[in-house]
Amino acid sequence: MTLKRTRRKQITSFAERLQQAAAAARDAAQLLPAGQERDVLLKKALQAETAAHINELLSAPILPAAHR
Repeated sequence: MTLKRTRRKQITSFAERLQQAAAAARDAAQLLPAGQERDVLLKKALQAETAAHINELLSAPILPAAHR
């Protein structure tokens, strides 16, 4: 018996979802006093921003090779 996966159509792009996750983590971190929980949220925000940047680099058109 094979189980059927439930699919979910994404309304926003992957880059937008990463930016939203980063913003949400930063907003939550601002509400907390300095400490481990705040550091974890700031790290999560940085990771989401880094992932968005890497996604942008990977989805950019390939530049032509320089003339040799």
